[in-house]
Order: sequence, then structure tokens, then C-alpha cells
Amino acid sequence: MLKNVVPLKGSFMVVSIVGLMISSLYVTGLSKTWGFTFILFFAAMFIASMISMTYAPVLPELDEQQKKKK
Repeated sequence: MLKNVVPLKGSFMVVSIVGLMISSLYVTGLSKTWGFTFILFFAAMFIASMISMTYAPVLPELDEQQKKKK
């Protein structure tokens, strides 16, 4: 289904969650249009990070470390 999925950093997911919270609590109170836009943007980032977590291949460095432990 998804052929080219890139592993994203954990900070990408943290930024999306924090951005969602700030947009929904603070920005929406100032401007509904900008609040909705930011919520949509950070929700797309969060969905991208979830897809990356689920379907991205295991990095070779992590795979080698697991082989050394066994």
C-alpha cells in the first residue's frame, strides 16, 4: 500500500501535538480562521507521524544493535 515511507524523528510528533494544543486553546480564541488553519496543519503533521511510526522500515543501525545483543 505505502511504498515510500520515511522514518520521521520523534520531535516531529511532539511539535504536532504541542501545535494542536496551542492552536485549539489559544489561537482559536484570537481568530477562528487561523485557529482552524493551524489545527488542520498540525493534524496533518500528526497523521504523517503516525503513518511513519507504523509503516516506516527499521533503520539499519537499530537492526545491527539488536543482532549484537543476541
